[in-house]
Amino acid sequence: MTDGAAALPPTLVVMALEVESQGVFTQAGVPVLYTGLGKVNAAMSLTRRLMAYRAAALAPPLVVNFGTAGSRRFPTGTLVACQRFIQRDMDVSALGFALGQTPFEELPPQLEFPPLFEGLPSGLCGSGDSFETGAARLHCEVIDMEAYALAKVCLLEGARFACVKYITDGADHAAAADWHSNLPRAAAAFRELYERIGRR
Repeated sequence: MTDGAAALPPTLVVMALEVESQGVFTQAGVPVLYTGLGKVNAAMSLTRRLMAYRAAALAPPLVVNFGTAGSRRFPTGTLVACQRFIQRDMDVSALGFALGQTPFEELPPQLEFPPLFEGLPSGLCGSGDSFETGAARLHCEVIDMEAYALAKVCLLEGARFACVKYITDGADHAAAADWHSNLPRAAAAFRELYERIGRR
Protein backbone atom coordinates (compact mmCIF):
# COMPACT_ATOMS: atom_id res chain seq x y z
CA MET A 1 0.00 0.00 0.00
CA THR A 2 1.39 3.42 -0.93
CA ASP A 3 1.55 6.32 1.51
CA GLY A 4 -1.21 8.02 -0.44
CA ALA A 5 -3.47 4.99 -0.21
CA ALA A 6 -2.72 4.64 3.50
CA ALA A 7 -4.10 8.16 4.01
CA LEU A 8 -7.36 7.12 2.32
CA PRO A 9 -8.60 4.20 4.45
CA PRO A 10 -12.06 2.65 4.01
CA THR A 11 -12.94 3.92 7.50
CA LEU A 12 -11.96 7.56 7.98
CA VAL A 13 -11.72 8.76 11.57
CA VAL A 14 -12.43 12.48 11.87
CA MET A 15 -11.84 14.58 14.96
CA ALA A 16 -11.70 18.31 15.55
CA LEU A 17 -8.52 18.53 17.62
CA GLU A 18 -5.48 16.35 18.11
CA VAL A 19 -5.72 16.88 21.85
CA GLU A 20 -9.03 14.99 21.81
CA SER A 21 -7.25 11.82 20.69
CA GLN A 22 -4.46 12.09 23.30
CA GLY A 23 -2.13 10.23 20.90
CA VAL A 24 -3.97 6.90 21.12
CA PHE A 25 -4.65 6.66 17.38
CA THR A 26 -1.13 7.74 16.44
CA GLN A 27 0.30 5.04 18.70
CA ALA A 28 -1.89 2.46 16.95
CA GLY A 29 -0.97 3.69 13.46
CA VAL A 30 -4.55 4.80 12.70
CA PRO A 31 -4.73 7.86 10.42
CA VAL A 32 -7.02 10.62 11.68
CA LEU A 33 -8.28 13.70 9.89
CA TYR A 34 -8.09 16.62 12.32
CA THR A 35 -10.31 19.38 11.01
CA GLY A 36 -9.86 22.21 13.47
CA LEU A 37 -12.68 23.79 15.46
CA GLY A 38 -16.02 24.89 14.11
CA LYS A 39 -18.36 24.15 11.24
CA VAL A 40 -16.36 25.96 8.53
CA ASN A 41 -13.12 24.15 9.29
CA ALA A 42 -14.93 20.82 9.58
CA ALA A 43 -16.74 21.18 6.26
CA MET A 44 -13.67 22.41 4.40
CA SER A 45 -11.33 19.71 5.74
CA LEU A 46 -13.68 16.79 5.16
CA THR A 47 -14.65 17.99 1.68
CA ARG A 48 -10.99 18.18 0.67
CA ARG A 49 -10.33 14.66 1.95
CA LEU A 50 -13.38 13.19 0.20
CA MET A 51 -12.25 14.83 -3.04
CA ALA A 52 -8.95 12.97 -2.63
CA TYR A 53 -10.88 9.68 -2.55
CA ARG A 54 -12.67 10.71 -5.72
CA ALA A 55 -9.42 11.69 -7.44
CA ALA A 56 -7.96 8.28 -6.54
CA ALA A 57 -11.06 6.54 -7.99
CA LEU A 58 -11.92 5.15 -4.55
CA ALA A 59 -15.40 4.76 -3.09
CA PRO A 60 -16.27 7.23 -0.33
CA PRO A 61 -15.20 5.95 3.08
CA LEU A 62 -17.25 5.34 6.17
CA VAL A 63 -16.68 8.62 7.99
CA VAL A 64 -16.60 8.19 11.77
CA ASN A 65 -16.56 11.33 13.87
CA PHE A 66 -15.27 10.91 17.42
CA GLY A 67 -15.40 13.96 19.60
CA THR A 68 -16.12 15.54 22.95
CA ALA A 69 -19.35 17.33 23.72
CA GLY A 70 -21.46 18.86 26.43
CA SER A 71 -24.91 17.74 27.48
CA ARG A 72 -27.62 18.65 29.96
CA ARG A 73 -29.33 15.30 29.46
CA PHE A 74 -26.52 12.74 29.58
CA PRO A 75 -24.11 12.57 32.52
CA THR A 76 -20.40 13.17 32.14
CA GLY A 77 -18.63 10.03 30.97
CA THR A 78 -21.45 8.86 28.72
CA LEU A 79 -20.77 7.77 25.13
CA VAL A 80 -23.62 8.94 22.93
CA ALA A 81 -24.21 7.72 19.38
CA CYS A 82 -25.50 10.76 17.52
CA GLN A 83 -27.63 9.98 14.47
CA ARG A 84 -29.56 13.26 14.18
CA PHE A 85 -27.93 16.66 13.69
CA ILE A 86 -29.04 20.30 13.68
CA GLN A 87 -27.37 23.71 13.57
CA ARG A 88 -28.08 25.21 16.97
CA ASP A 89 -26.80 28.66 15.93
CA MET A 90 -28.63 28.99 12.60
CA ASP A 91 -31.08 31.80 13.33
CA VAL A 92 -32.96 33.51 10.51
CA SER A 93 -36.09 33.86 12.62
CA ALA A 94 -36.29 37.57 11.73
CA LEU A 95 -37.34 36.45 8.23
CA GLY A 96 -39.88 33.96 9.58
CA PHE A 97 -37.75 30.81 9.51
CA ALA A 98 -37.58 28.37 12.39
CA LEU A 99 -34.48 28.19 14.56
CA GLY A 100 -32.03 25.74 13.02
CA GLN A 101 -33.46 26.06 9.52
CA THR A 102 -31.18 27.16 6.70
CA PRO A 103 -33.35 29.27 4.38
CA PHE A 104 -33.84 28.50 0.70
CA GLU A 105 -32.35 25.00 0.59
CA GLU A 106 -34.05 21.64 0.09
CA LEU A 107 -32.37 19.75 2.93
CA PRO A 108 -34.39 19.46 6.15
CA PRO A 109 -33.13 21.34 9.22
CA GLN A 110 -32.43 18.02 10.95
CA LEU A 111 -30.15 15.51 9.22
CA GLU A 112 -30.39 11.82 10.11
CA PHE A 113 -28.21 8.75 9.50
CA PRO A 114 -28.70 5.03 10.26
CA PRO A 115 -27.11 3.70 13.47
CA LEU A 116 -23.68 2.08 13.47
CA PHE A 117 -22.90 1.61 17.15
CA GLU A 118 -25.59 -0.53 18.70
CA GLY A 119 -26.03 -0.45 22.45
CA LEU A 120 -25.14 3.21 22.95
CA PRO A 121 -27.75 5.81 23.90
CA SER A 122 -28.77 8.10 21.06
CA GLY A 123 -29.10 11.86 21.20
CA LEU A 124 -29.87 14.82 18.96
CA CYS A 125 -26.61 16.70 18.35
CA GLY A 126 -26.70 20.46 17.98
CA SER A 127 -23.60 22.00 16.37
CA GLY A 128 -22.66 25.65 16.59
CA ASP A 129 -19.66 27.95 16.48
CA SER A 130 -19.62 28.55 20.22
CA PHE A 131 -18.48 26.66 23.31
CA GLU A 132 -21.81 26.45 25.08
CA THR A 133 -21.86 27.39 28.78
CA GLY A 134 -25.45 28.56 29.12
CA ALA A 135 -28.97 27.72 28.09
CA ALA A 136 -29.31 26.82 24.40
CA ARG A 137 -32.15 28.44 22.48
CA LEU A 138 -32.68 25.35 20.34
CA HIS A 139 -33.41 21.98 21.94
CA CYS A 140 -30.56 19.51 21.55
CA GLU A 141 -29.35 16.73 23.80
CA VAL A 142 -25.67 16.85 22.81
CA ILE A 143 -23.81 20.09 22.12
CA ASP A 144 -20.73 20.27 19.89
CA MET A 145 -19.10 22.47 17.24
CA GLU A 146 -18.59 20.29 14.13
CA ALA A 147 -20.86 17.25 13.73
CA TYR A 148 -23.64 18.91 11.73
CA ALA A 149 -21.14 20.19 9.16
CA LEU A 150 -19.53 16.77 8.82
CA ALA A 151 -22.94 15.12 8.48
CA LYS A 152 -24.00 17.55 5.78
CA VAL A 153 -20.84 17.02 3.74
CA CYS A 154 -21.30 13.24 3.95
CA LEU A 155 -24.94 13.50 2.93
CA LEU A 156 -24.10 15.64 -0.10
CA GLU A 157 -21.10 13.51 -1.11
CA GLY A 158 -22.75 10.12 -0.64
CA ALA A 159 -20.53 8.94 2.22
CA ARG A 160 -21.77 6.91 5.17
CA PHE A 161 -21.50 8.77 8.46
CA ALA A 162 -21.40 7.77 12.10
CA CYS A 163 -20.77 9.95 15.12
CA VAL A 164 -20.04 9.21 18.77
CA LYS A 165 -19.57 11.91 21.36
CA TYR A 166 -18.05 11.51 24.81
CA ILE A 167 -19.84 13.80 27.25
CA THR A 168 -17.11 15.73 29.03
CA ASP A 169 -19.20 18.45 30.62
CA GLY A 170 -22.66 19.75 31.36
CA ALA A 171 -22.46 22.71 28.94
CA ASP A 172 -22.52 24.99 31.97
CA HIS A 173 -20.25 27.36 33.92
CA ALA A 174 -17.80 24.52 34.70
CA ALA A 175 -17.64 23.24 31.12
CA ALA A 176 -14.11 24.40 30.26
CA ALA A 177 -12.44 22.80 33.29
CA ASP A 178 -14.49 19.61 32.96
CA TRP A 179 -13.60 19.30 29.26
CA HIS A 180 -9.86 19.37 29.95
CA SER A 181 -9.97 16.87 32.80
CA ASN A 182 -12.03 14.31 30.85
CA LEU A 183 -9.98 14.22 27.64
CA PRO A 184 -7.88 11.12 28.53
CA ARG A 185 -10.97 9.03 29.33
CA ALA A 186 -12.65 10.19 26.13
CA ALA A 187 -9.65 9.21 23.99
CA ALA A 188 -9.47 5.73 25.52
CA ALA A 189 -13.18 5.22 24.86
CA PHE A 190 -12.82 6.28 21.21
CA ARG A 191 -9.97 3.83 20.68
CA GLU A 192 -12.15 0.96 21.98
CA LEU A 193 -15.00 1.96 19.69
CA TYR A 194 -12.68 2.02 16.69
CA GLU A 195 -11.68 -1.56 17.46
CA ARG A 196 -15.36 -2.53 17.43
CA ILE A 197 -15.66 -1.28 13.85
CA GLY A 198 -12.77 -3.52 12.80
CA ARG A 199 -14.45 -6.58 14.31
CA ARG A 200 -17.63 -6.17 12.26
